[in-house]
Amino acid sequence: MTTSPPSQSRAGQPAPAIQPPRRIINSVAPTRICDNGGWTDTWFAGHGKIFNIGVYPYVEVQIEVFPADSQPDRIVVYAENYDERFAVDPVNGWQHHPLIEAAIERMRVPKDIAVRVTIFSEMPGGASTGTSAAVAVALVGALDQLTPGRLTPHEVAYIAQSIEVDMLKRQCGIQDQLCAAYGGINFIDMAQYPWASVSQLYVPNATWWELERRLALIFLGRTHDSSQVHERVIRELEDAGPNNKRIQALRATAEKSRDAVYAGDFAALGQAMIENTEAQANLNPALVGADARRVIEIARDYGAIGWKVNGAGGEGGSVTLLCGGLSHEKRAMIRAVESEGGGYRNIPVYLSRFGLRVWEHACC
Repeated sequence: MTTSPPSQSRAGQPAPAIQPPRRIINSVAPTRICDNGGWTDTWFAGHGKIFNIGVYPYVEVQIEVFPADSQPDRIVVYAENYDERFAVDPVNGWQHHPLIEAAIERMRVPKDIAVRVTIFSEMPGGASTGTSAAVAVALVGALDQLTPGRLTPHEVAYIAQSIEVDMLKRQCGIQDQLCAAYGGINFIDMAQYPWASVSQLYVPNATWWELERRLALIFLGRTHDSSQVHERVIRELEDAGPNNKRIQALRATAEKSRDAVYAGDFAALGQAMIENTEAQANLNPALVGADARRVIEIARDYGAIGWKVNGAGGEGGSVTLLCGGLSHEKRAMIRAVESEGGGYRNIPVYLSRFGLRVWEHACC
């Protein structure tokens, strides 16, 4: 007998037994690191170039499907990372997790079914790794299975981005959603916001494996929070125009990153990461916070050849590090970072060859 969480429960309370679901839909979408060229995928940049890497930990979504009249609440979400279960009620608005609730509203669950939606990720919330975008992509991809026809990965990405921009009125670029939809190593060319092409970088296995071995993701111990800094930067960039030198400097790092990966030149990739982080700080010094600078300092002492403050930058979040050629030096660096205090910790990452994946399996 399959069990499913109730519409409302407290931690530790068992879920009541219910009838098995008719269908079980699964989806996963990768998170994102090393977004060189970030900030140029926005409306105020106008056009942009972005390099990024899709990685595991994924976001996971599972939907159990039941007859509509078999459940007390027709749509229930279990946000597993928060141990929170809630019924989605469009009449009363988005009261719990607006991104999740808005995505469900946008995709219009058919009225003849009830669903139980579970969402989970091993990636810490607020790590500046595009996790919210991956949630939206994985959720839209799974909900798409409930109705006839299928969205392409590109369409899923743009619906996910539209949910944040048009429904939630958030400042949001396009690169996180595209990375979650496509996975892999990407070069994104945004000709005019928001329309972009995605070129996935195909490299020899030895290059792929070596890049994966050299990368480290360090969580800075607290949720990313820099809304005031971001708003200030956006105001300045809006006035500066799309061809401002500070924006151009960020765009250039994406092309350098692409070319370095194709050449298998890790020193050049590391330099592009450093240039991007310096360009972020040039937008506003607060975009490269004290915790990030301390981790970068330690990493440099242990032979790291590149570092990128993930996402838009600011306090909290995470840093992607590109290490040197010796694995024992990377492990020593991680030990030194984690012993520093402040909640710094290594998040193991693996390159994701695939983006959004959706499949069904039998319920028993």
